[in-house]
Amino acid sequence: MNERISITIGTVLVAITAIGCATYYFHNKTAAMKSNIESAIVKGIDPIAVRCAYDRSDTICIAYAISHGKVESAKK
Repeated sequence: MNERISITIGTVLVAITAIGCATYYFHNKTAAMKSNIESAIVKGIDPIAVRCAYDRSDTICIAYAISHGKVESAKK
């Protein structure tokens, strides 16, 4: 019985640690993106381009790349 409780407590601790680490990572990523976008606005750089440097698979970034001719045709 004690072994089962130890395994359960260990599993819960690992899960809580993983959630905490993921939260910390995404919070820092968002803070860095925010800082870089604010810096880009001050310098006159397109903030959408800076945002898309972080997440290229986003629908907005794909549309941005297509509208600015940044996507090469797959057929060559």
